[in-house]
Amino acid sequence: MQHRHLNHARLTLAAIDDVIARGRWDDWAALRAAVLADPALLDKVEQVCRARTADPYAQRHHFWLHYARAHRTAA
Repeated sequence: MQHRHLNHARLTLAAIDDVIARGRWDDWAALRAAVLADPALLDKVEQVCRARTADPYAQRHHFWLHYARAHRTAA
């Protein structure tokens, strides 16, 4: 996925936020694969999502926050 305002392919906090907020199914699948390959990315995913938990309409971020927490305890 080409991230807005980003000219690299690294999974920075901004890139993760963009994938979660604007990504499609295949973008989410790529993020999931990256998290499975490098569980340290769960910290970044959780950090991005925690910043949006006050917004009840940020359902994508709520989903990924629960995903990160569930997979951290499962690991």
